[in-house]
Amino acid sequence: LPPPVVGAGSAAMPLWDFQGSTMVTSQYVRLTPDERSREGSIWNRVPCFLKDWELHVHFRIHGAGKKNLHGDGLALWYTQERLVPGPVFGSKDNFHGLAIFLDTYPNDEATERVFPYISAMVNNGSLTYDHSKDGRWTELAGCTADLRNQNHDTFLAIRYSRGRLTVMTDVEDKNEWKNCIDIAGVQLPTGYFFGASAGTGDLSDNHDIISMKLFQLMVEHPLEDETVDWTKIEPSVSLLKSPKDNVDDPTGNFRSGPLTGWKVFLLLLCALLGIIVCAVVGAVVFQKRQERNKRFY
Repeated sequence: LPPPVVGAGSAAMPLWDFQGSTMVTSQYVRLTPDERSREGSIWNRVPCFLKDWELHVHFRIHGAGKKNLHGDGLALWYTQERLVPGPVFGSKDNFHGLAIFLDTYPNDEATERVFPYISAMVNNGSLTYDHSKDGRWTELAGCTADLRNQNHDTFLAIRYSRGRLTVMTDVEDKNEWKNCIDIAGVQLPTGYFFGASAGTGDLSDNHDIISMKLFQLMVEHPLEDETVDWTKIEPSVSLLKSPKDNVDDPTGNFRSGPLTGWKVFLLLLCALLGIIVCAVVGAVVFQKRQERNKRFY
């Protein structure tokens, strides 16, 4: 979906379908205008049968609202269902596949996160996205990204290869990718559809897709993968902790990742305190034994 968009101003686009408030211009696809209670989406007609791929999305989220008086956000999809409107940023809940949410409004007043916030969710149709908690119950991982009302281009990349999902951003006008999400153990089938949707409520924004480009990644797979029917795989994630353990985790990350700097510092501090305590106890015990020996002699 590169600009200039073919089919602008008409009801038909090659390879793409759109619905709701979506407006197609020659330079971008506007999923929602900066108006209340709007939702729109755009979906590719051709299913993706690539095992390893990378999607680059050039987008813009902007509007007149200031300081949290804007919403609700944009979603990027790789799902079995397409063109089904619903409550999750203008698209269907209980979906099958992958969703990346660019959430611009904190519905949970108790949240410690800084918005806009990008998060990932994999669903086999059994999970419901909880707007009141900004999707924390079902979120795999996420990061804060200052992507709204920027005067420069903003991009997002989604890479899926050999069971690893990586989301990167380029929203700081540095022309370089910044890691946002990196999750191993993700299982996604082939034959699903790419799409984008957005929704507004009492608050609003313009949600624009400027381009979407899909790249095939040339990756070697083990021989046993040749016998797998990739269209029959159920969307899933092999997590070391349960999603419900993430409810009180403000970082939005419930996978056991590598030790960060502050974790290493805390471990070293605890180890040092333990050594000091042992040394003090040992010295006290040694001193008491010396005093007993003196009294004995």
